[in-house]
Amino acid sequence: MLRLEVHTGGLFQTNAYAVPTPSGGRLIFDAPGGTVAWAQEKGWKVEGLLLTHAHLDHVEEAAAVEEAFDCPIWYHPEGELFLRDRDAFRRWGIDQELRQIRGGQPIHESALAEFAGVAFQLLEVPGHCPGSVAFFRAEERFVIAGDTLFALGVGRTDLPFGDEALLYRSIREKLFPLGDDVRVLPGHGPATTIGRERLMNPFLQ
Repeated sequence: MLRLEVHTGGLFQTNAYAVPTPSGGRLIFDAPGGTVAWAQEKGWKVEGLLLTHAHLDHVEEAAAVEEAFDCPIWYHPEGELFLRDRDAFRRWGIDQELRQIRGGQPIHESALAEFAGVAFQLLEVPGHCPGSVAFFRAEERFVIAGDTLFALGVGRTDLPFGDEALLYRSIREKLFPLGDDVRVLPGHGPATTIGRERLMNPFLQ
């Protein structure tokens, strides 16, 4: 049983998740402000950073994580649109330069992909932004969903390259079929379940 831990921080109170690896290290999902300090305080060996998408609040410390832990970063290739743009923050009116990552390895939708010995199903869930990916762990019945689906909410689509119809299709065709018991770990706010959102989410009725 994987024991997840969460850190919430950065510009927009973004959630980062940590999953243990077989060697005793950690995989970290997303990198808002404070991620490096969190991992260092825990004394973790970070074996990789996985990005649900490359919006600025989820990659704020991506380069810092890469530098501090000398670990690989995995993200969908369409995230290059944001990750290689030093002025990505400023384009949204935030006067902060994005530190560029040095490396990066591409990921795509896959029935099974392994990272540092931990296997996930990868689901491409575009709509909130290009390159959005969800990570489903069948054994523990959870999905790290980024900014696709929230507790009683959905990812915003009024940012550049957002697509409302595509977002709803991603949720209904990719996330809902995972099962009502599946715990949804979103990029912001508390955890929820697929079943609760199917029945109660006002955006999905």
